[in-house]
Amino acid sequence: QVQLVESGGGSVQAGGSLRLSCAASGYTGSSYCMGWFRQAPGKEREGVAVIDSDGSTSYADSVKGRFTISKDNAKNTLYLKMNVLKPDDTAMYDCAADFFPAPTYCSGAYLLANGYWGKGTQVTVSS
Repeated sequence: QVQLVESGGGSVQAGGSLRLSCAASGYTGSSYCMGWFRQAPGKEREGVAVIDSDGSTSYADSVKGRFTISKDNAKNTLYLKMNVLKPDDTAMYDCAADFFPAPTYCSGAYLLANGYWGKGTQVTVSS
């Protein structure tokens, strides 16, 4: 059974940095599609960043240049490095993933519909 466990959230002042982690276990397949999503109170869940096993990445316009998604395959862990944090980045951040025997099309929309999900980690940015 696939399990995703997020960590690294917390409270930080605007301009600060955090690194989120998502430890994956219980999966089979050497290829993957993984991503970070966030949801603020009263708002819809939005995709933040996605990465596939070929190393291709994509980001929401609101985080481009500030956030970096990466994967440590040896540790089976997905990361999201967040720099120059803004109060608008305050949200619950969730990790989503799916795993395949071979490289497959990967997108945030795919993960929303088909991915496995963690329970999330809260990020709060104060001004």
